[in-house]
Amino acid sequence: MLRIEDTDVERNVSGGESAMVEDLRWLGLDWDEGPGIGGPHGPYRQSERAGRYREAVDFLLARGRAYPCYCTGDELVGEGEEPERRYSGRCRHLTPREREERVREGRPPAIRFAVPEGPDSCEIHDEVYGDISFPINDIDDFIIRRADGRVTYNFAVVVDDLDMEITHVVRGAGHLSNTPKQALLFDAFERTRPVFAHLPTVLAPDGGKLSKRSGAKAVSELRAEGYPPDAVLNYLSLLGWSHPEEREVLSREELVAALSLDRVGRSDARVDPEKLRWISAQHLALEDLATLTAHVMPFVHRERFPGAVERPEAVVDAIRSRLSTYADVNEHLAVLFPPDGPELAAARSRLAGDPDTRALLQAVRSRLDAVDRRNADGLSGAVRAAGSDAGVRGAALFHPVRAALIGAEKGPDIGKILAGIGKREALRRLDVTLNETRV
Repeated sequence: MLRIEDTDVERNVSGGESAMVEDLRWLGLDWDEGPGIGGPHGPYRQSERAGRYREAVDFLLARGRAYPCYCTGDELVGEGEEPERRYSGRCRHLTPREREERVREGRPPAIRFAVPEGPDSCEIHDEVYGDISFPINDIDDFIIRRADGRVTYNFAVVVDDLDMEITHVVRGAGHLSNTPKQALLFDAFERTRPVFAHLPTVLAPDGGKLSKRSGAKAVSELRAEGYPPDAVLNYLSLLGWSHPEEREVLSREELVAALSLDRVGRSDARVDPEKLRWISAQHLALEDLATLTAHVMPFVHRERFPGAVERPEAVVDAIRSRLSTYADVNEHLAVLFPPDGPELAAARSRLAGDPDTRALLQAVRSRLDAVDRRNADGLSGAVRAAGSDAGVRGAALFHPVRAALIGAEKGPDIGKILAGIGKREALRRLDVTLNETRV
């Protein structure tokens, strides 16, 4: 299910929920229950669950597992304490009369959880880190509901987990410090704790903190850069987890079948942009031509490469081995559709100035002219037949023909170049080359 944790009003961003939902949908991480869908465990936005939180607070108050705290921030600072970090428990043992006095003073109370005083430690079992012991003395009577009526994160998620029958809490290691508080709350509600598992921290490429300036990218950015969703999911899965057979290129179905907590490591993981591009390239290579073309074409700069839209599959087929992302298409379309300029003119002039090369190109032109333009295999065969006519083959054949067509001796297969640009354009480029000034 999808749960929206929006109790922290200061951190809520306009449009943030819709953007998150869109990112999850794009990644293919679908859900059966949640906002807009409904289900038996709703409502699914914490901002809509205030009534349930009041019931849960009253439950703890009635059993002496929570109490009202009337301390102001100034009073806490006066004790030499930081609010909500170190608390002496001064309101925990107030008499009913003392509480009435504070109410008459107009002090709205926060509600604090009464951390058990008996045990020396809170014992946690984590599926990744094993058994962990947290000294009880290090856990203050933490606030579960603020004086303004808003509940805190640790309290809200425990109530939600109970109501929504959550069995596993899997999250980043940064949340490990929240776990003892949440475990104590589960105990106070007299319910079984869920399975806890904390994933290793993801760091920037240089080993520092991950940030927008240092390696962190939103899913929407990766989408705009042309990464396929399955590749992004594949790459993210490898940050702290490994396949039993050490495989790195995995389909969604293979991830579902292989993913398990016992393969999650404890060591921090680093973002590696080059590895992401490599995995993306492997996923693109697995797509059939029609699917790849459908994914690539929205990224094509149509004004710059109008010829690409005439034979999209042939164009994509010619450059597909060069693509790491869908958005790479424009960089490599320049190979098939080079801009006119001094370099291209110079290359053609050198070809035209060599008598043997001119004879070869003329032979190629004649053979191509006789081939049905819809026969892509015939176009490639025509070049080989022209080479046989001229008595050349291999590099001596393909390098000058490729240079005449795209301005470079090395590049995609000749047959794929011809299929991509088409017979008419190929003849035009040969004519331009043959008409260049001899040198």
